[in-house]
Amino acid sequence: MIHNIIKDKPTRLFIILGGFFIANAILAEVIGVKIFSLEETFGFPDATFSLLGEEGLSFDLTVGVLPWPIVFIMTDIVNEYYGVRGVRFLSVLTAGLIAFAFVVFYFSIRTAPAEWWRLSQDKNGVPDMQAAYTQILGQGMNIIVASLTAFLIGQLTDATVFRQIKKLTGEKRIWMRATVSTLFSQFVDTVVVSYIYLYFALGFSFPRVTAIAIVGYTYKFAIAILCTPFIYLIHGMIEKYLGHKQAADMKKAALELQPGTS
Repeated sequence: MIHNIIKDKPTRLFIILGGFFIANAILAEVIGVKIFSLEETFGFPDATFSLLGEEGLSFDLTVGVLPWPIVFIMTDIVNEYYGVRGVRFLSVLTAGLIAFAFVVFYFSIRTAPAEWWRLSQDKNGVPDMQAAYTQILGQGMNIIVASLTAFLIGQLTDATVFRQIKKLTGEKRIWMRATVSTLFSQFVDTVVVSYIYLYFALGFSFPRVTAIAIVGYTYKFAIAILCTPFIYLIHGMIEKYLGHKQAADMKKAALELQPGTS
């Protein structure tokens, strides 16, 4: 049985795409506790500016934004060949796995540390490994509800917009349905996570949250445009792997199959 599953190209492709989708989504959640300076990373001074009355803004972003473009590329590719139901299945599965991961983090943090391990990295500038472990893996729990809500809403927005554009354009304009759907979903994702976490949970002012969201979305907008060539590259690789006839049949079925039907 397993041999037949693995030998089936569409099934194997879905597993590969789903693997990249899930892995990068979980990685983004785990590494996202770090905030980095985009300008300084590329050797430029901070671009300090004001927006909506908020001063001292710059492109300080969560490291979690780095693997997210892969998630959105995978979303569009899965939508292209497996439809909205494929995206919805992976999104719900991924959200469940992320929640499971943070439950594991929660209990792992609360295990009693061995004393020699807790002090083992003092010579490297980490005087308390348990505190460092808790800070890195535990900090993300403050944002998990906002992040998962934004993720699910953003993914469903991406899939829906992608589908509607494809219904209008057919097989043409891959760049349009991939880029526009990502821009919409990134906007929704940014707004939802920013206001749930920063405004409602942390009590930031509305102008400050809005300014931060605009800065974050500006970065995501630029990345979405830059990722467009990769959509064509991956499409070409999949077409070669599946064969043009099978690929065309899958795309037709994905477009015709309504969400909720089998």
